[in-house]
Amino acid sequence: MFLNKFRAAVCVTAIFFCAGVTLVSAQNAPSSSSVPPATPAVPAAAPDASAPPAPANLPVAGGAPLTTNVENPYGLKALWEQGDPVARTTLSILFIMSLGSWYIIFTKLYEQARVRRQGDAADKTFWTAGSVRQGADTLKESSPYRFIAEQGLEATKKHDGLLGQIDLNSWIAMSIQRATENVQSRLQDGLAFLATVGSTAPFVGLFGTVWGIYNALVKIGVSGQASIDKVAGPVGESLIMTAIGLAVAVPAVLGYNWLVRRNKSTLERVRAFGGDMHAVLLANTNR
Repeated sequence: MFLNKFRAAVCVTAIFFCAGVTLVSAQNAPSSSSVPPATPAVPAAAPDASAPPAPANLPVAGGAPLTTNVENPYGLKALWEQGDPVARTTLSILFIMSLGSWYIIFTKLYEQARVRRQGDAADKTFWTAGSVRQGADTLKESSPYRFIAEQGLEATKKHDGLLGQIDLNSWIAMSIQRATENVQSRLQDGLAFLATVGSTAPFVGLFGTVWGIYNALVKIGVSGQASIDKVAGPVGESLIMTAIGLAVAVPAVLGYNWLVRRNKSTLERVRAFGGDMHAVLLANTNR
């Protein structure tokens, strides 16, 4: 009897122990409700076909992206291609003015340098010769100093007849003065063109600017669009005319002033040679 009760107690204890272990395991197990629900995927927005494409970024040596340059639709090429005959004629006139100015500047500088070299040669060889004729033969035919000497010698030979009634001193002085003025005229060739370009080129460029702005405003009025991209291009191209006019006028003015100053020193040397020649011819004639 006692054994039966003992067995029954052991069985009940075992049953309660198994039930407790099962209950604890169930509490420690993760609940299906605690798992966060999966976030639904948001579909990617479709690209807008009307949006402009982004500029391509090109890698450079430093690693920074380099944006490709867009060609400028405005400039001298567009001004020439889109300009009317008046604008093209204005540009052609400015180009001819600039080309002529630079040609005269370089040629006159070369001519002045040559006259100075001929003056040095005259100082070395002419005054050491035995006579005026021998001294003139030592100079080059293109030398203005030989031209003055030849005119002085010619004056002494032609002092007869009606010319003989003029004092020899005055006649030789007049001949040498005319020869000197002839040399001065040759040295000043082309300077009038530089003065004309320097005074008129800015106004020619300004005329092109006014004409271009007028045509630009007419086109804007016809199209009915006054946005900045429609105004800035044509007006900017027209303003280039003024800049071109100034670029043509400034070298012409500077070159004119420079050449006039160099001519002044060269002519002073030529006049001094003529004065000495006058004295030598009178001395030889009075002997």
